[in-house]
Amino acid sequence: MDLEILKIASDTKNHKVLKESSHFAKFKNPLCGDEMNVSLMIKGEKITDFAYECKSCIYCQASASILSKKSINKSIKKMREIIAIANNFFENASEKFPKEWKILEKLFNKKNISRKECLLLPFKTLAKALKSSHEKR
Repeated sequence: MDLEILKIASDTKNHKVLKESSHFAKFKNPLCGDEMNVSLMIKGEKITDFAYECKSCIYCQASASILSKKSINKSIKKMREIIAIANNFFENASEKFPKEWKILEKLFNKKNISRKECLLLPFKTLAKALKSSHEKR
């Protein structure tokens, strides 16, 4: 286990519940049972707050921590681009994250391919949340 991944996962600033959110999604990894909830506050075309709750492994927690911090004040369009890069990363050797998202390369690398679904769970949950307005939980 990489200590850097533990350090990233331990940053739980956005592991919380938003009292008010405009978008929400739940997703469960059918392979391992990890669960992720994402709550967003979106104003205009920008994510203004991002909260997550998870019952998951350290890889999923680290991925969610980075994604939640980096998504705040980003446009929905930009976040859809990042989700696409993440989804294609392990299949496309030339796929690269933009400079401001380079920290994801600590997680998204070929040595962690066996953890692909764990790393992608927060991205899949975010994509689901972006597709619809607030749903009842």
